[in-house]
Amino acid sequence: MFSTDLLERRLQIAGIVLILGLLAEGFCLLGRGPIAFLLFVGLAGLLLLVGIVIFLLALVRASHAKAQPIVKS
Repeated sequence: MFSTDLLERRLQIAGIVLILGLLAEGFCLLGRGPIAFLLFVGLAGLLLLVGIVIFLLALVRASHAKAQPIVKS
């Protein structure tokens, strides 16, 4: 399921977290009342934020790793 390449694996994890956040938002939109709104804002918002942060960190770390090659002695 997961790729062996580190960048691809991080992007896959970010995508899975984002999909979970979108699913949580979808289920919360079906509910009515304050608890559904709190779950919408708290859980779904947190999952989306974490997915975006993982995605951006994966991109930054990949460009940083390409800029500085590892020297083994």
